[in-house]
Amino acid sequence: MSGVSRPPSRSSTPVPFTGDGSTTNGGRGNTVSERKGILLRLDPAVHDALSRWAADELRSTNSEIEFLLRRALADAGRLPGKAGEMRRPGRPRSRSAD
Repeated sequence: MSGVSRPPSRSSTPVPFTGDGSTTNGGRGNTVSERKGILLRLDPAVHDALSRWAADELRSTNSEIEFLLRRALADAGRLPGKAGEMRRPGRPRSRSAD
């Protein structure tokens, strides 16, 4: 679909765009679950503390925030059963050819 433009991804691991609004998992044909983007305003000192904590855990600041929110939801008994699992820290494992 030519003429379809979209803003550049701010993610460090962009998901391929098919032009019809859907995404695929690296061309393997599997639909990737949608991630919701939000704007979060934080006190700079809180952001710095989160960034340091994330670095200690080898996560991005965004992943650390999601991890902490999921843990808080689970502790409160409010984590939806349909919520997908968190990605493991680090680079995704490469698929070996069988």
